[in-house]
Amino acid sequence: MDDDIQEGGDPAEAFDRLRAVIEGQDRELALLRRAVEGLAAERAHIDVPDYTETLGRIQQGVDATVTICHSRTKDLAAHTRRADILIAAIGRPRFVTAAMVKPGATVIDVGINRVEEPRAKQGYILAGDVDFAAVSEVAGRITPVPGGVGPLTIAMLLKSTLVAASRVPVA
Repeated sequence: MDDDIQEGGDPAEAFDRLRAVIEGQDRELALLRRAVEGLAAERAHIDVPDYTETLGRIQQGVDATVTICHSRTKDLAAHTRRADILIAAIGRPRFVTAAMVKPGATVIDVGINRVEEPRAKQGYILAGDVDFAAVSEVAGRITPVPGGVGPLTIAMLLKSTLVAASRVPVA
């Protein structure tokens, strides 16, 4: 993409390449949506610990039960172990343990935390809200941190920017 930003480059060509990248991300989102809908057809249970109620919109258009929990929910593990899809956005490194995950569940780790690590070049490492090493032994699918949902977030921001730019009248 850096080549597209060079001075004298063709902005229309850069725009087309950006659109292609975003459309590729849209296909990946569509695959994820189909996976969620497939599970929902079996009346999936989706748990979202400690996240906003707007994620309740997940259940719109699909036959699923969405449970939103707080990190201090009484017997949180009992709730999370029922989830076919578990979305963790808690803000605490490695909070979700293997004992909290239903075998075969899809685990989406939205969290990103700096954890002090003196041996690391920067003095810290990035860790998600899920104990990746332990949970990956139990989960059917799991997103890594870093590199999991971050690229999708960037793609959606780029898409929104592209849509907003296309609405600006050309002088």
